[in-house]
Amino acid sequence: MKLLLDENLPKKLKFRFDDRFEVLTVAEMGWSGLKNGELLIKMKTQNFRILISSDKNMGYQQNLEEYGISLVVLNAPDNRYTTLLEFFPNLEKVLLSEIKIGMSVIEK
Repeated sequence: MKLLLDENLPKKLKFRFDDRFEVLTVAEMGWSGLKNGELLIKMKTQNFRILISSDKNMGYQQNLEEYGISLVVLNAPDNRYTTLLEFFPNLEKVLLSEIKIGMSVIEK
């Protein structure tokens, strides 16, 4: 499963995923600084279907269905690596389920 980590998340989170996931970061793709709509267009052209972010507003500001993108939002109090690790059990459960196009919010 091909995933993209948004630039608002620590890059080293990608190493927490196992081999079932192909995880790349926005920075690795050379997409840092793109506006959300531009990012979704780039994702679609590169066959990404899931974006993991902490941006709670993106799902309301963008038409995710238009791009065929699923947005998984980590509803964390901050973006520190140690804080976000607490979300991994629920995150992996959601990613391995039948994730739908649109926005899913992950709680701890």
